[in-house]
Amino acid sequence: MNFEWLKHVGPRGLYGRAALILFLPVFAVTIVVTVMFLQRHFEDVTRQMTFGMTREIGLVAERIDEAPDIDTARQAATREAVPLELELVLPASEPAQDWRVFYDLSGRVVISEFHERVPQVTGVDLSHRREVRVTLDGRFGPYQLVFQRARVSASNPHQLLVLMVGTSLLMTAIATIFLRNQLRPIKRLARAAEEYGKGRIIPYRPGGASEIRSAGTAFLEMRARIERQNEQRKQMLSGVSHDLRTPLTRLRLGLSMLTPDLPPEKDEIAALESDVAAMGTMVDAFLDHARDAAQDAPPTAVPALAFVRGIVADAQRGGQAVTMGPMVGELNGRATFRADSLRRAVENLIGNAVRYGDRAEVDAALGPSYFRISVEDDGPGIPPEQRDEALKPFTRLDAARNQNRGQGVGLGLAIATDIARAHGGQLRLVDGNRLGGLRAEIVIPR
Repeated sequence: MNFEWLKHVGPRGLYGRAALILFLPVFAVTIVVTVMFLQRHFEDVTRQMTFGMTREIGLVAERIDEAPDIDTARQAATREAVPLELELVLPASEPAQDWRVFYDLSGRVVISEFHERVPQVTGVDLSHRREVRVTLDGRFGPYQLVFQRARVSASNPHQLLVLMVGTSLLMTAIATIFLRNQLRPIKRLARAAEEYGKGRIIPYRPGGASEIRSAGTAFLEMRARIERQNEQRKQMLSGVSHDLRTPLTRLRLGLSMLTPDLPPEKDEIAALESDVAAMGTMVDAFLDHARDAAQDAPPTAVPALAFVRGIVADAQRGGQAVTMGPMVGELNGRATFRADSLRRAVENLIGNAVRYGDRAEVDAALGPSYFRISVEDDGPGIPPEQRDEALKPFTRLDAARNQNRGQGVGLGLAIATDIARAHGGQLRLVDGNRLGGLRAEIVIPR
């Protein structure tokens, strides 16, 4: 069955659809209960009460029909009617008619029962709110019996309906307030996302249900990551212009000193080649940081401790002074991460450690919910007040951005930080407790 037409007639907004989902069942239940109450309970009770009155009226009608004259009939009927709380009008002062208001649902049952069970009944008048006037045709002409309406129908026939409707309206009002409070965080999130799409950042704090909070937190993390990437791009452009200016100046100076009369000396050629190599190293580092293509690979389950041992073994074969420290956790335990990008982060940490210290030590711990890789050196370390600055791209804490210590461009810690964040973890810089230098720890969820 095709329900596409519902998309055109139904509400388009989230609030309207949520209200429809909430209020439509309440309305349907109210209608069903009302119908069941009127048909199964209300009508049955009215029919039973009316049946009792038909027997009392039938008794009075028998006494009137058995009397020899109208006076005797009036006396005999009065003796029966008074104890039964019936008022006798003989002869009738009003014409016989069936009458009820359109909203008197029980009146239809009362009129039907009287006509069906008492053959002498010619009319049932329910025009009076608290009385019932039954007109009968006897041997002395038409007469009426009058009694209280409460004897043939419930005294408050609409009490349950009114109570049910009132309760439904009250609960609907409460649900509306609750629904509005639940949808407000979604609207705030949508507004924050819309404004950010226009290039404006407005204050936003996650709120509402846990799912909405998760979405809001994810949005904030995404926004912070984009802003961080934009800031890094600006810093990269600034770093490129700054770091390339020095070797370019040396190249210009060296080229200006060359003359066609004298061939260049080997030292001059070597210096020029060194500047070109340094520029190539810088450009490659900038491009690697800008692309960071290794993070595009999907994460896989990798034997965690064996992964760390492999990185240390490769570093040792490359001539780096690095040793393997304590390995804590299940020997064959696995963790899910991007192996290429995490290897790059650890290698950057090892490179920084052996560049600024004499030796480095790598240890790892695989816990129930985390995977930690630590690289510690015996160098001078980084003061605590400068550690946050050290994690920013193109930041080198050595004086005058000295490029003579390993040709670094200030991207090692920044790349490791971004890779850790991409895995949902973090990079921490603390004081080393074994070698006495700086200890860098990458902690990611397992």
